[in-house]
Amino acid sequence: MTYEDYLDEVATLLTEIYTLSDEMAIGIVMRAQADDYFSGHDDDPSICTAERSELDARAVFRKYKPVKGTPGPA
Repeated sequence: MTYEDYLDEVATLLTEIYTLSDEMAIGIVMRAQADDYFSGHDDDPSICTAERSELDARAVFRKYKPVKGTPGPA
């Protein structure tokens, strides 16, 4: 899948696994992307697989999930 499709898949998995809103899932993916979490995926599209997307969804949720009591995306 393309890099963009991969990011969409990670966001979709975030909504499915963690029952997040689309807005919240996209925010998590955008924060991870801004932090260069996905830079290797952009450089090597062969790692953009369905299997890897679930691992990355769980990893980015752990690292970039919003903390209760903090404002959401602007």
